[in-house]
Amino acid sequence: METEWPVPSPAAAAVIVQGAELVLDPPAEWIDDFNSAALRGVRLDEIAGDRTLVDALVGTNMANLAQWAQHNVAAPGARVPIRVIDDGAAMVREMVRRGLDSGLLDAFRTAQSVAWRRWMEVCFALTDDPGVLREVLDVTSQSIGTFLDDTVEALAEQIAVARAQLAGDTHAERRAAVALVLEGAPIDDARAEAQLHYRLAGPHTAVVLSGAGIPMKRLEAVCDAIMAANRVDRRLTVLAGADRLWVWFPTDVLDVDERAVPDGVRVAIGRSGSGREAFRRSHFQALAADQTVVRLGAERAVVRYADLALLGALSEDRTVVDDFVQQTLGDLAAADSELRECLRTWFAEQCNSTATAERLFTHRNTVVRRLAKAEELLPGGALGGNAIAVAAALEVRRWQD
Repeated sequence: METEWPVPSPAAAAVIVQGAELVLDPPAEWIDDFNSAALRGVRLDEIAGDRTLVDALVGTNMANLAQWAQHNVAAPGARVPIRVIDDGAAMVREMVRRGLDSGLLDAFRTAQSVAWRRWMEVCFALTDDPGVLREVLDVTSQSIGTFLDDTVEALAEQIAVARAQLAGDTHAERRAAVALVLEGAPIDDARAEAQLHYRLAGPHTAVVLSGAGIPMKRLEAVCDAIMAANRVDRRLTVLAGADRLWVWFPTDVLDVDERAVPDGVRVAIGRSGSGREAFRRSHFQALAADQTVVRLGAERAVVRYADLALLGALSEDRTVVDDFVQQTLGDLAAADSELRECLRTWFAEQCNSTATAERLFTHRNTVVRRLAKAEELLPGGALGGNAIAVAAALEVRRWQD
C-alpha cells in the first residue's frame, strides 16, 4: 500500500517556496561544493581526462537540483517527478564504456548530503518557529529522498540497458583486448590479433584524436584523411570516450599536415616503433603528449611526443621520465658513466672542451675523444637539434647514477 504523501501547512509551504527560490539562484560556493561532492562519488581519475563526461555529470547534477527546486516553488513539498533523462543516455553509455557501473550513482548520493546540509541552513535562516521548521524539514526530507531514489532507479535502468548493448559492441570488445595488451597481460599475439583484427608484429605509430564536442564521424574522417595522406590501407581504432579515439597506424612514418586538421580537433602522435612493445609504448607516448598539451593550455592541432618529451619528463610519473631518458640517450644511457659525465660537463661549460678538461682534471684530447664516442652512441649518432633534450636527460641520468 502506497504511503500517503504529506501536505504541508500554509506556513511550512511558504518557507519551502522561499527556500526553493533561493536554491534556484545559489551562491557560487554552493555550486562548487555540490558539484565537488558529486565528482567525489565516482572514480574521477577514470574520467578526469574526458572533459565532456565530467561536464555531462556536472550538468546532470545541476539539472536535478533545478528540477526539485522549480517543482517546490510551484507545489511546495509535493512529490517531484524525475527529469526526462533521455539526454543523459549518451553520458551513461560512455561511462559504462569506460568501465564504470552503477557505482557512478554514488555521485548523486554524495551530492545529496551536501544539498541537504545547505537546505537546512536555508530553512533555519527563514524561520525560527520550531514547529514550522520541524514540519518543513520532515516534508522536504521525504521529497528530496524520494526524488533522488526515483532518479537513481531510472539511471540504473539506463546503465543496465547500456551494459547489455555494449556486451556485443565492437568497440567495447576491441577496447577490452587493447587493455590487455597495454597492461602487459599474458594474452598471446594470435589471440589478441584475432580480437583486434590488427597485427601486433610490424611497425606501429599510435595517435590520440580528441575534440570537445566534435562528432565522432568527424574524428573518423580525420583518421581516413591521415590514412590517405600516408598511403596506409588499414588502422586499429578504439572509441575511448565521447569525443576521443585511440588509433594505431601500421607504419613507421606518419605525416600529419596541421593545416588539414579541422578546428577543434587535436592529433597527438607517439614515436614509431616495431612489435608489441612499440604498440604499447607509442600509445602511452601519444597519451603523454596529449596530456602535456592540455596541462600547458596550448592549442596546437598536431603534437608529437618527440617534441614534447622534455616537458613530459617534468611529470611525476617515473615511467615517463625513464622513457624520456632512454629514448633521448639511446645506447649512451647504459654506456660508461665517464662518457655521460664528460658530455654533461661539456654542456655545463657552454660546450668548451678546454674548460671541460680543466674541470674533469684531464687532457683536452681525452675530452674530445670522449665527446666523439658519446655522440656516436646517441640515437642517430649526432646531437643535431636535440641538444637541450640530451642535456636534460644527462642530468636525470646523473641523479639516477
